[in-house]
Amino acid sequence: MDVIARRAGNMARRREKAWRWEHWGVVPDRVSQRALAVELGIPEECIDRYPWPQWLPDGDPIRTDFTWNQAGSSKAICDAMECTVTDRRGFMKLTGTSLIAFAQRWLDIEPAELASVLRGGRITEDFVDRVEEGLPRLRLLEATYGGRRSRRLIDAELGMVAEVLENSSYTASLSQRLHGLAAELGRMVGFACFDAGLHTAAQRYWVAAVHASHAAGQRALGANILKSMSLQCHDFGRVREALALARNANEGAGKTTPRVRSMLALREARAHAALDDAVTCERLIARADTEIGRGSRDDDPPWVAYFDEAEFHAQAGICYLDLGDHRTADRHFTRALDQLAPSKVRDRATYLIKRSEAQAGLGAVDHAKELLTTAIPLIQQAPSQRNADRVFAARTGMPLPRRDSHDIDEQLVLLVK
Repeated sequence: MDVIARRAGNMARRREKAWRWEHWGVVPDRVSQRALAVELGIPEECIDRYPWPQWLPDGDPIRTDFTWNQAGSSKAICDAMECTVTDRRGFMKLTGTSLIAFAQRWLDIEPAELASVLRGGRITEDFVDRVEEGLPRLRLLEATYGGRRSRRLIDAELGMVAEVLENSSYTASLSQRLHGLAAELGRMVGFACFDAGLHTAAQRYWVAAVHASHAAGQRALGANILKSMSLQCHDFGRVREALALARNANEGAGKTTPRVRSMLALREARAHAALDDAVTCERLIARADTEIGRGSRDDDPPWVAYFDEAEFHAQAGICYLDLGDHRTADRHFTRALDQLAPSKVRDRATYLIKRSEAQAGLGAVDHAKELLTTAIPLIQQAPSQRNADRVFAARTGMPLPRRDSHDIDEQLVLLVK
């Protein structure tokens, strides 16, 4: 109410008004809504386009009731793109049984027969080829420069595909490819939002992406999206939901490559580690280790390319860190850093922060501090809210002398949200 009073000087400062808005379903007048929009940095046209309270940053509850067919996929994509633009809060909205039930429905339902033609212009294979050829560039952009800098561009690409799906005509085979494109772009922009701390937006994109992957008949791609949703739950401490999502991803991926199976096994292992289930966690790590050594990478889907040996060791290291085995965790993080490609700046920052935690657990506080301070310039180079949060958490849990704490705190100021 202080915000409203400051922006709209003729309004009494009565907290009862806010209480009525929140609990009695009272709709604020235009002046109040405009004052809120200005304070939150939301364009005034959003007030006209979306009814109260949909234009607010946290929006309405995330929908998961779209039909599991082409029409439902298109609707899910459009809904995500309409609602995510105003997400500026760092919360998850889809939790508990509703989140788990969404993953279970994806596992149970077979894709419906795709319609072959929609209204509008005819799409050619050449057009779809060109859009698909742009995906590696977008993946590199997101991984190199972080989600905050890349999400708008990926969103724009997804918007183009959504418009084609809605307004153009194409064959059944091109329909599947277009929905596959929408699924991968939705996964990518969802992860970019996740990396930037926009968690409601991330969930909206991912729900739409799972629907699109289903319409495309790409089970493994859908599993990869659920894997990202599991990771988000893990970050929020919602470990049982993380495990349910990871299991559904693992069970529902269908016939896929050893590298994909390794990636999914490790995601499930992460959830078991967070639940302190060392036996199951280590069994899954061993399975992932066996799988990643099998076969050729030639058959792998492009989106799993990030999951190399360095990422394998980093994920295993996080498992052992959660289990309290700091020595084994440190060995994995050391190998991850040794094998990491120089271009993966964001990942290097992550691995350094995690190794810092392992070193602190081993009592090597000076080395832990050195690793942590080495990570900070990398976060400035590739902005990541997740990595910034990790630095704050590591610094808080580290027993440092006052002078050392002050040195790190001066650098942390640059990483504040």
